[in-house]
Amino acid sequence: MPTREDKEKMLQEVRERLSNSKVAIMANYRGLDVAAMTKLRVRLREKGSELKVVKNTLTLKAAKDLGYEGLDPYLEGPTAIAFSSEDLVSAAKIFADFAREYKIFEIKGGLLEGKAIDVKAVKNLADLPPREVLLAKVLGGMQSPMYGFAGALQGLLRNLVCVLEAVRKKQAGETA
Repeated sequence: MPTREDKEKMLQEVRERLSNSKVAIMANYRGLDVAAMTKLRVRLREKGSELKVVKNTLTLKAAKDLGYEGLDPYLEGPTAIAFSSEDLVSAAKIFADFAREYKIFEIKGGLLEGKAIDVKAVKNLADLPPREVLLAKVLGGMQSPMYGFAGALQGLLRNLVCVLEAVRKKQAGETA
């Protein structure tokens, strides 16, 4: 039986994880074997996230201490939480893929930068393209007007050269 000091230490650890995480996603892991949980932990660790099984009461207390509200419906029954302090999307993608692979794994909801989000929001987060793709789209959008401007300048220069060539030919014809 954990002592009061042990519980306080666990509470402080959960509080730190929640405050340092950009996203925390909660899921019901009931029915998964150790091999499946290990596979999930490895996938999350590869993307800079961490999976913890924490008592719901401790998580609720830590969330309330930090001023996070709305997590009560997501913290019922056995709950595994993926904490990610680096990437907003990778943990959601891994949980969504894992839920498709293991039908008994059920995403409950989460916490996105201090705000509670439901299952639909987690799945929308998982459907976002990777960061590199989003950056490429932004860069492409920024370059598009420059390409158009360069094309317009090129057309103007081509027309100017054609006019100058016509003037040269006309003057060459008049002097001959």
